[in-house]
Amino acid sequence: MGADRPSAGAFDSRAIATSDSPSTHFIMARYTGPTTRINRRFGMAIFPANAAFERKPHPPGIHGPRMRRRLTDYAIGLNEKQKLRYLYGLNEKQFRLTFERAKRQRGVTGESFVRMLEMRLDSVVYNLGFAKTRRQARQFVNHGHVLVNGRKLDIASAQVSDGDEIEVKASSSSRQLATRAMEDTRMRTVPLWLTRYDDTLKAAVNRAPAADDIQTGINVQLIVEFYSR
Repeated sequence: MGADRPSAGAFDSRAIATSDSPSTHFIMARYTGPTTRINRRFGMAIFPANAAFERKPHPPGIHGPRMRRRLTDYAIGLNEKQKLRYLYGLNEKQFRLTFERAKRQRGVTGESFVRMLEMRLDSVVYNLGFAKTRRQARQFVNHGHVLVNGRKLDIASAQVSDGDEIEVKASSSSRQLATRAMEDTRMRTVPLWLTRYDDTLKAAVNRAPAADDIQTGINVQLIVEFYSR
């Protein structure tokens, strides 16, 4: 499931939608750099934690352990937005478009927003344990290893619906990748809104996730307020 990665940069420009200005490339790109640095920056395991983060959970840099800078309301909202964006692996444009779609739905905007993020196909593959990380889940989908309702779907951002059937493609390579990931994530519980059938490497979307089903540790209401400024 390996994907080509930029050799020096921390952002993947291939994830960028067409933009009028080249200067937006850095802002719009999906982050592919050191994950421990991001975990330390925000003080939480946005990406899978490792020994380096557990040893140094404070912000990176020589002044990291002593940083007690007071943040403005704007900075706090920005941090919450960045944490959620990094968690789901979206670039800024994808993230904002998803938020705007959530605003048009009936109900609480923050709950609709996170529900749409959770019901992306790559998020569902991750929650099912067919991939060890969200980044691997996105690659797993993009490389054509997943069927939805019997048809190949290789768009990671595709939204699943109630009653959809998710299946790992019936090829030895696809099934080996999924089986290995399930073994690596056997301590992770499949959410109640999904059902996984281990023997067939299939799964069902029972319903849309409720607010209680999604535990990100991020204050989504602050993101709503940030975008409403």
